[in-house]
Amino acid sequence: MKVQEYNLIMNRRELLGTAAAAGAVAVTGAATTTPAAAADDLRAAILKIPGVGKGQPTDADWQKVGEMCLGPTKEMFKQGEFAGVELSFMGLNNQNVHNVLFRGLSKAWADYTGVKINWIDLAQADYNARLQQSIATKTVDFDVIEMGAPFEGDVCGKGLASVMPDWVKKQLDMDDIVNYLKPPVGTWDGKQYRVTVDGDCHNFNYRSDVFADKGLADEWAKAGNKEPWGVPKTWQQVNAATKFLKGKKIGGQDAYGYLDPCKGWGGFGFYFLESRATAYAKHPDDKAWLFDADTMKPRVNNPAFVRAIQDVVDCLPSEPADQLNADPGTTGFQQFLAGTGSMLSWWGDIGSNVNTNDSSVIQGKTAFDILPGSDDVYNAKTGKWDKLASGPNYSPNLAYLGWGVYVMARVDADEKKHKAAWSLAAHLGGKDIALWMAAYPSGFQCYRNSQHNVDEWVNAGYDKAFISNYLDSQFNSYNHPNGAVEPRIPGIFQYYSTAEDILAQIYAGKVKVQEGADQIAAAWEKITDQLGRDSQIKLYKASLGL
Repeated sequence: MKVQEYNLIMNRRELLGTAAAAGAVAVTGAATTTPAAAADDLRAAILKIPGVGKGQPTDADWQKVGEMCLGPTKEMFKQGEFAGVELSFMGLNNQNVHNVLFRGLSKAWADYTGVKINWIDLAQADYNARLQQSIATKTVDFDVIEMGAPFEGDVCGKGLASVMPDWVKKQLDMDDIVNYLKPPVGTWDGKQYRVTVDGDCHNFNYRSDVFADKGLADEWAKAGNKEPWGVPKTWQQVNAATKFLKGKKIGGQDAYGYLDPCKGWGGFGFYFLESRATAYAKHPDDKAWLFDADTMKPRVNNPAFVRAIQDVVDCLPSEPADQLNADPGTTGFQQFLAGTGSMLSWWGDIGSNVNTNDSSVIQGKTAFDILPGSDDVYNAKTGKWDKLASGPNYSPNLAYLGWGVYVMARVDADEKKHKAAWSLAAHLGGKDIALWMAAYPSGFQCYRNSQHNVDEWVNAGYDKAFISNYLDSQFNSYNHPNGAVEPRIPGIFQYYSTAEDILAQIYAGKVKVQEGADQIAAAWEKITDQLGRDSQIKLYKASLGL
């Protein structure tokens, strides 16, 4: 589908599957229960744990869901089959989810199989350095890792990961995964390595009450704005609304516009600049946007990225006072969910936390969309800004391509340990657990087509309009014809971490925008030369499907 056609016909999609039964039942039902009905009943039952609006899930809830989803493991293996096996699992402890959640979801699996799991917990800001150290020294001290697709070039490309067995592929129902996360994502040299547990894109989160406020609408009009007050659809409108809201009040509280994270986050903070930049930088006639595909010349200092960086600098005076010290975790969880700010780009965690996180105060006040567009888009091939006949340019940032669970090659020599590690990975990547993790605070968002069944979410307690809007923001991002695809190339977080450090200097006013962007580009050129330019070009093209 052409981008122009998509922009004209994109409507809210609501894929209705078979309605899930409301009552909680066991995985195996009466003899008259069909497998499909039993599956629907299980999904309905786990979504009631603890129930939307009934408080944030606890460890007891995670353990209960993990136990109820143990059916595929029991079909494959006997109780105690892996007794004596120990597995080390390395992942995040971010926002009290990720590894913390995996512990609960894995407890029944460990009890049933006899495996002891040793957990290696890392903060988000420490993750990249810890993994890169293992890669550089080839001293992998873990058997299973929670890892994102951008690292596949470093890990799978260097023979550090174990190839997925066929029985795992069958258990996972790989065809259900959304298209943009299917191969080549999760693979290297045609071999499957990844058990997907997450789908990633940045979507646009906004306060619906702020943009429906009559008092603000009147002030907006009095300020001479020709367009009516409403939800911004472009970054130009986001910036204008952010500057307008400075000094305004809503509900007796200070009103703020867009929230920019300016503090480093172990390289992950660079994604948030990307989300401001993609509509400017990702031309619909060019698959590349971060580097030139033929030369690996960085585009991070071209007019599109410079405009995005300048937007941050220009908006910061209108944002909360200490925004320079706000990392993405702060903007999402300590600010937006807690009622500060009216616009935010983030992964899908925000939407799944609005109604299920105890710290959220924005229930009934939040809505979602794909990332804002731009009135014009930079054409890197001509060096000019283009205005599209179809209207604003949209380019969702498919940031990080989701977390996955990967088994390390060091288990391959031990058949029992190999099966145990892959069984754990398959359990955590199961179809039913995936639905529950997307519905509740987990650190993960939708990645399966079956998760777009609105009725299942409504039966769990979600408002139909809210969840339809939220799921559309996810799936319309995944399926957008002009999505900005993440490069799966070696060293990607070396690029990102370097950029993040220099961006912090720019935001603090210590370096001018163009000068700082040029510094990032120069540093990226050195990284490319160190890693091998010809090899990086080849791998970058492959990641873009060129």
